[in-house]
Amino acid sequence: MSGLEGGTADKGPKNMSDLRLRVLSAAVMGPIVLGLAWLGGPAFGILALVAALLFLHEWFAMTGTGLSTPHGVAGYLVLVGLAIAYHFGYPGVSLACPIIGALAVYGLSGFNRAGRWAAEGLIYGGLALYALLVIRGGEQGLVFLFFLLVLVWTTDIAAYFTGRSLGGPKLWRKISPNKTWSGAIGGLVCAVLLGLGTAAIAGKDDLFNWALLAAVLSVVSQLGDLLESGVKRRFNVKDSSHLIPGHGGIMDRVDGLVAAAIAAVALGFLFGGSVADPISGLALG
Repeated sequence: MSGLEGGTADKGPKNMSDLRLRVLSAAVMGPIVLGLAWLGGPAFGILALVAALLFLHEWFAMTGTGLSTPHGVAGYLVLVGLAIAYHFGYPGVSLACPIIGALAVYGLSGFNRAGRWAAEGLIYGGLALYALLVIRGGEQGLVFLFFLLVLVWTTDIAAYFTGRSLGGPKLWRKISPNKTWSGAIGGLVCAVLLGLGTAAIAGKDDLFNWALLAAVLSVVSQLGDLLESGVKRRFNVKDSSHLIPGHGGIMDRVDGLVAAAIAAVALGFLFGGSVADPISGLALG
């Protein structure tokens, strides 16, 4: 679940107080994230690594992996190794880290159920870390990262307010009871418009492809939101943690971004992008 729910909600003083807290937290964190994204290099790399470590920490805590167990410690070390390998110019090693590391984590756990969940979380978080690093480090790095952030944040915010205003049929009541189809569609439409605007401001020419990509990644970001909601329901957890006032944990905040970043890189590979710059395969003008 992201920081805002894309559906209806009971109105009242508590809801308004929660919304104010969310807005305040976003107002503080947003400029920091955008500033470090603008700087790129080690500054953004450290931000991405810290976020990935916190993501994995919350995943471990939620799914039953002891944070000081051998396989838990190994998971953290894999993410650090991934970031170091990328920093020193070995993106292929970075890409391999989550897969090889997941096998090690599962083995160190004794191949038990919690270890399987830990390995899956490492693959998910590790691929997201790799994706964010290669996106920012690529030829279109700054523009594409801002484009990605804009469309994911817009999807989240527009889905919340559209769903809250229009209501209607639930998107997937069993997984996320507050989300509505109206919110999902509203988030998608607004994401395409603002994503397109971001590409236009950046001076990009092939706006149709940018709009199409924004639509695909907006849908994926909503699926990432639902995926995290499903995992939390599986373990009977409301928020992944209480780290961010009004938003819950890092997982609650970046679930859509994680899914969209991985999907963008996967599409880049599909169309011939390199390990160091997968987004080049999308041939975005």
